[in-house]
Amino acid sequence: MDMKDSQRIAAPREVVWAGLNDPEVLKQCIPGCETIEKVSDTEMTAKVTLKIGPVKATFNGKVTLSDLDPPNGYVISGEGAGGAAGHAKGSAKVDLEAAQGEDGAEETILHYDVKAQVGGKIAQLGGRLIDATAKKLAGEFFTKFGEVVAPPPPEQEGETISGTSGEDAPKKGWFSGMFGKKDKEAPAAE
Repeated sequence: MDMKDSQRIAAPREVVWAGLNDPEVLKQCIPGCETIEKVSDTEMTAKVTLKIGPVKATFNGKVTLSDLDPPNGYVISGEGAGGAAGHAKGSAKVDLEAAQGEDGAEETILHYDVKAQVGGKIAQLGGRLIDATAKKLAGEFFTKFGEVVAPPPPEQEGETISGTSGEDAPKKGWFSGMFGKKDKEAPAAE
């Protein structure tokens, strides 16, 4: 199976590079990832449970990074065994290109070129199902990865509750959430 594509990520290249090398970020983003541990600067182990058509399997695998060129890219290679369901082996060339968004913010275009082989029960499912599943998983990964590494939109950073200064907004928001919003002051006692 070969898959080649690009994804635009709303984060600077250095942030994307750091995310691609951070086991905690990867664990959040890889569909079905149960564990991922950094063994060395260039090796990680992972446990991932996936469903491909009617076959559900837990893969225990090893990932190796090579041809490192921070923050421009690397080659990521891996292999995993899923017991009776089969095994997978593959690699991806990842290139990070600095770009600029419409609003002038730094962004990154992540180019990837994947080559993979599967064996066992999974291989018997057929190329179309495997390709469709791989594209779906890649889409899920990049959607989540973009959410994790991208900075929050500007309107969320300095958002305040009306009628408050920025410093008092969290307190008023907390109290109004706790006790109900009170916009009107109680009438003065006569």
